[in-house]
Amino acid sequence: MNEQPNNPLHGMTLEAIINALVAHYGWGALGIHVKIRCFNADPSVKSSLKFLRKTPWARAKVEQLYLTMLAEKKRKDNSPWAKLDKQ
Repeated sequence: MNEQPNNPLHGMTLEAIINALVAHYGWGALGIHVKIRCFNADPSVKSSLKFLRKTPWARAKVEQLYLTMLAEKKRKDNSPWAKLDKQ
């Protein structure tokens, strides 16, 4: 198998990505960030997986949002204020 140490998507399933995004943003905000019906009308992980597996452009948007979320978390964790919040 090809090692990809700098690829944060390596080894992540689409289901894990969706669950992480829903935990971080919630369905409402997720539907605002990525404007697709499966996030706005009766959202579920199952319907999202079905749609995203068939639609490469939507999957790319979801993966990009996941990468953005990771960058935001990293930036927040490395902030000098984050160290003060943990005390």
